[in-house]
Amino acid sequence: MPEVVRIPPMPESPLSFPARVRANDGVLLATDVYLPGAPDSADETPGDTVLIRLPYDKSGVYCFIPLIAEYFTQHGYRVVAQDVRGKFRSGGDALLFVNEVDDGHATIEWIVQQPWSNGRVAMWGDSYYGYTQWAAAASGHPALKAISPRVTGTTLGEPVRRDSSDRTRRVEWGVTYMYPLTQFFDNDMVLWEPDWSRRDFAAQAEEFIAQVGYRGLSYDQWYPRPVHLPRFPEGDPFAGRSVPVLHTIGWWDNCAPLSWADVERLKARPNWDAHHYLRIEPMDHEAFELLDADEDRVWDRSEAQIRALLPRTLDPTLAFFEVFVRGNGSPADVPRVAWNLGGTTEMRESTSWPPAGTRTVELFATAAGELSSARPHDEATLRWVHDPADLVPSSVPDAFSYLLHKPDEAPIGDRDDVLRFESAPAAADVDLAGPVRARARVTSDGPVMDLFARMLDVAPDGTALRIARGQLQLLDAGRPETLDVDLGHIGYRLRAGHRLRVHVSSSDYPEFLPQTGTGADPWTWGETRANTQSLVIGGGDAFSLTLTVLEGDLS
Repeated sequence: MPEVVRIPPMPESPLSFPARVRANDGVLLATDVYLPGAPDSADETPGDTVLIRLPYDKSGVYCFIPLIAEYFTQHGYRVVAQDVRGKFRSGGDALLFVNEVDDGHATIEWIVQQPWSNGRVAMWGDSYYGYTQWAAAASGHPALKAISPRVTGTTLGEPVRRDSSDRTRRVEWGVTYMYPLTQFFDNDMVLWEPDWSRRDFAAQAEEFIAQVGYRGLSYDQWYPRPVHLPRFPEGDPFAGRSVPVLHTIGWWDNCAPLSWADVERLKARPNWDAHHYLRIEPMDHEAFELLDADEDRVWDRSEAQIRALLPRTLDPTLAFFEVFVRGNGSPADVPRVAWNLGGTTEMRESTSWPPAGTRTVELFATAAGELSSARPHDEATLRWVHDPADLVPSSVPDAFSYLLHKPDEAPIGDRDDVLRFESAPAAADVDLAGPVRARARVTSDGPVMDLFARMLDVAPDGTALRIARGQLQLLDAGRPETLDVDLGHIGYRLRAGHRLRVHVSSSDYPEFLPQTGTGADPWTWGETRANTQSLVIGGGDAFSLTLTVLEGDLS
C-alpha cells in the first residue's frame, strides 16, 4: 500500500484578516485580506486590489503567498488570497477547473463592495492560479482591469480526448491522473507516490482510494470514462470581453505547450490580441532559472532566498499594473514582447513574436547520424525497438522543476532505442528565436506509436542540455504517416563550438505514460509487447528539423 501523507492548511498569516466569500450557490470560500501597513494600523482607505485564487493553501509554504502579499502591499496594493472551492479551508467539492469562472466573478464582486476597494481589481499567479485568472476574465466582470498569468494554459490538466477520429493526439502526461489523486483529491494536499515499476496505475489508484476510504470527485470525473464538463462560457475562454494580460511563459516549463496554444488562439481574437503582452523567461514551472547560482538551485528555499526572488518574479507585473490598473503611463510604454535569449542574462524587446528579421532553416538527418542543410538524395529507413520492459527514462525526477536538476541528457542518446543526429560545430554564435518543428515519416508494427523528439545543445565537453522538445501519438500506426511534431518555441544562443543534437525515441518515462505495445490503455496497463518503430531518412519524406534563426549560420 502506498504511504499517504496529508498536509492540512497552515495557520493563517498574522498579517492578514480572514474572511469568507459567499459563492453564488452559498459555498463559503476561505479568504485572506492583506492591507498596506501593519495589521494594527492597516490602511483601510480605498485602493487597487490584487486577487490570487489558488488550490495550494493560501497560507502554506509551497506558494509563499504571505510573502508575495507583503511585497504587493509594500507597493500600495490590497491583496486578497483565496483557497479555491473544495481546497483547504474553503467549502464545496474539490472539482477541478469547472467552478472557477463563477467563483472568480463572485469574489471580484465581493471585493468591490469592501470599504478598502476602489473598484479596480487585478490578478496574479502561476499554474492553476494562472488558470483562475483566465477563468475570472471569462466571467466578464467589469472591475477586473488586468491579469498576469504565468506558466499556465486554459486547457491545463485536461485528459487526452480518446473519442476523436484523428490519427494523432497528444501523448498523455504521467501526472494527468495523479493530480486529482493528490492535489485535488479532497481539502488537504494528499501526497503519495505510485510504484512506478508496476505500471498498473489504475489498480494502484484503487488501492489508494480503498486506503483512504472514499473516492475523489475529480478523479472519477476523468477516469475511466472522462466527463469533459464545460470550463468556460460558450466553451471558449476568449469569447467575451478582453482585459490587458501580461502572459508569462518559461522556456523550460513543461506546461509551455499549453501557453503557446493560447498565444495562437489569442491571435485569432482581435480584441484579445490588442491587449496581449508576452513575456518569456529562462525558467521552468517552479521558477528555477537556467543561470541560477548552484546555492539557489535547491528545493527547500529559505525565506531569504524567496525574498530575493520576489523582485524578478513580481516587478514585471507591478510595472504592467502601474499602466493598466493605475493608469500611470501609456500602453505604448509596455513592450509587446519581452523575451530572454537563453544561455545569456539578456532580456530583449520586440513588437511581435517571433521577432522581426528571423528566417527558417531546415536541417536533415542522415543515415550516418548527422544533421545537415543538404537533403540526402537516397531514402533509407532506420529502426529501433520500443520495449515496455525497458523504457527510455525521463531525465529528471520531477518534470515541473527541470532546471533544479539541469541534467546532462547526453547519456540518453547512447541507448539502442534512441536515434541520435548531430550537426557540425557552430563556427560562431547562433541565436535561435521562434518555433521549432520536426517532420517525421514513421510507422510501427504495433497499433499505437509515440514519437518523442528532443533538441539539445551539445557542449565541446560532450554534455547536452535540452533546449526544445515535442511528442506526438500516432494511432493505427501500422499505416505509415508523416508527422509534423511541434517542439515549441525557443529563444537560445548556441555558442561557437557547440553542436545541435536530436534524440528520437518512443518513450519518456515516467513523465509520459508509456505504450504497452498492444494498444491497451497505458493507465490500466496489462499485457505488453515490444514494437519495432521505423523512421524514414532522406528522399522526399526525409526526417528534418525546421528552426527559426535570428542571427548566425547553422550551415
